[in-house]
Amino acid sequence: MTYFLIIAGFALLLFGGEAVVRGSVALAQRLGVSPLIVGLTIVGFGTSLPEMVVSVNAALVGSPGLAVGNVIGSNIANLLLILGVAALIAPFSVRPATARRDALAMSAVTLVYVGLGMTGYIVFWHGLLMLTVLLSYIGFTVWHDNNGNDAAAEMHREEAEEMSIIHLRTINICGITVTGLFAVVVGAELLVNGATNLAIAFGVPEEVIGLTIVAIGTSLPELATSIVAAYRGHSDVCVGNVLGSNVFNLFGITGVTALFVPLPFSDKIANIDLWILLAATAIILPFLLSGRTLTRIVGLVFVGGYVAFVGAQFTGIAGSMP
Repeated sequence: MTYFLIIAGFALLLFGGEAVVRGSVALAQRLGVSPLIVGLTIVGFGTSLPEMVVSVNAALVGSPGLAVGNVIGSNIANLLLILGVAALIAPFSVRPATARRDALAMSAVTLVYVGLGMTGYIVFWHGLLMLTVLLSYIGFTVWHDNNGNDAAAEMHREEAEEMSIIHLRTINICGITVTGLFAVVVGAELLVNGATNLAIAFGVPEEVIGLTIVAIGTSLPELATSIVAAYRGHSDVCVGNVLGSNVFNLFGITGVTALFVPLPFSDKIANIDLWILLAATAIILPFLLSGRTLTRIVGLVFVGGYVAFVGAQFTGIAGSMP
């Protein structure tokens, strides 16, 4: 029954996340909202919606470690697994002008998050500050890109176009969006229950389940979107999706969840996993800022590194490290 809950949760999150993003983008375009704003907000929020619902739900049912692990694990998966798979499908390079601002923002947000995590807890006022900074950044980006037409603005417009289903009737678009929201909520409930049961059954810490199984499941919308974008040769969309999702995960999801309950960081998370997140961010940054190509070899190394990270969580290697 536990495995059924997890698999059903994964399936509903993938379907629901995709439906919410595509439906919301199409509805916004039907209402005449700028593709730039759609790419910056709806696509970014939408692809992170599964992580949001799962993390809040986990925190409310008394599993805050699952919520913390989900956010950190999702970001590591975005950087290593998703970009690695995209490079395996089609090697790509990103114009530095396209990714510089969002890459630096992601790096700064990651540094702040790691610093807060090292204190042992992220509490209400941390969450409030995170959300304030996030909304300010979004507001500045929308203002800046609306008053210019640089490469970064074009990338966000392409993100919206990649998700467009504008050809459908409005009533159908609304139906897709509502159905997707329902699927995400139900899927999150099933996944949290299944993951919690699995942790109890095998004596695995809930944060490990969050770092691995739950993180992979909630990252499925980003993975699906990035695979399609890579296959079509839209590398900027793939990278933009990852950068935006990581920023939303760290400050948006953590910020909202911390408003409901303090988020504890275990010794393992603080001493090992936060540093792995920081290392993954540092590894990808030179590729984004220099325009160097992510080759298939690099993609294979990234995916291999992610598999090793997941394997270490369950073999006790990570837990025994100093």
